[in-house]
Amino acid sequence: MLRKRLGNGKEQKGSKGKPTMTCRIDRLVGGDHLVILRISGRITGDDVNMLRASLEQESCAAAIDLKDVILVDRDVVKLLALCESNGNELRNCPLYIREWITRERKARKA
Repeated sequence: MLRKRLGNGKEQKGSKGKPTMTCRIDRLVGGDHLVILRISGRITGDDVNMLRASLEQESCAAAIDLKDVILVDRDVVKLLALCESNGNELRNCPLYIREWITRERKARKA
């Protein structure tokens, strides 16, 4: 499996002055040429453009692995909902994110 790091893994100071990881995206290519974007850390609205750009670089739908995601905000949830609607697979999606995506879709239809 080929691995390429896309995110900068930037650190910010947490509430107690300790550095906290915000977001990191690793691009993995499997033997069947399936691209998996493995995201870890906190994903905020500031990271939406980086994630969108990473997805736009792919020639076909990519899987997005959310196993190591700690926290997301509403902008990210909206992007993930759109990505899934466009054929991207969400892997290892935490239950709270899955429920939030479902609520966002229902609110958009209303």
